[in-house]
Amino acid sequence: MGPPPRTLELFYDVLSPYSWLGFEVLCRYQNIWNIKLQLRPTYIAGIMTDSGNKPPVVVPRKAQYMINDLGRLKQHFQVPLRFPKDFNSVVFKKGSLSAMQFLTAVNMEHPESLEKVSRELWMRIWSRDEDIVESQSILAAAQKAGLSAEKAQSLLEKISTAQVKNQLKETTEAACRYGAFGLPITVAHVDDQTHMLFGSDRMELLAHLLVLLKAACGGPHPRGEKKPSGP
Repeated sequence: MGPPPRTLELFYDVLSPYSWLGFEVLCRYQNIWNIKLQLRPTYIAGIMTDSGNKPPVVVPRKAQYMINDLGRLKQHFQVPLRFPKDFNSVVFKKGSLSAMQFLTAVNMEHPESLEKVSRELWMRIWSRDEDIVESQSILAAAQKAGLSAEKAQSLLEKISTAQVKNQLKETTEAACRYGAFGLPITVAHVDDQTHMLFGSDRMELLAHLLVLLKAACGGPHPRGEKKPSGP
């Protein structure tokens, strides 16, 4: 009998393309690495405000690097990522609040659907250049992800409730307590220790942390597995 799964928490916002990359990698590897992946819908604007951080796109050199970096990463991770045509409007004007409230409601009532609905919202904004904050857009994403029209409508009606708003706020505050200054962050709980890793480019380090327990139990080394195919 092998060791029990290690718990990983992924704090993410669908407004963040790097969150999408980290999300896909962890979803692909969760069985290979014997991890219990807990998806945590989080509000990135709250993280940025709390930490005093600024989006990389407001710094010209960082913005150019991000464009080039994501172009390379989408090939490497086989994720169909494309920048929205009106980036400033999508990211800075529309934001993601209603989308993340909806994902919070999904997580509270239908957690088994959270992965698919999250992915569909990323596909809309970061692949097809479609809206993610208007009611009809959210309903379309939910139904394409497999939720019935009735369930999707019921969840949408709950995004303005105190329960959903408070849950999203609590999750965002939890990420801040872990030390988040942006998203995604992955929080690994290994051998009674907690490790917070920022970004989608810390998978080698994450594998190293996970192997500390897995190797001790005689299991295979996580980094020795072949990379699975795309989403």
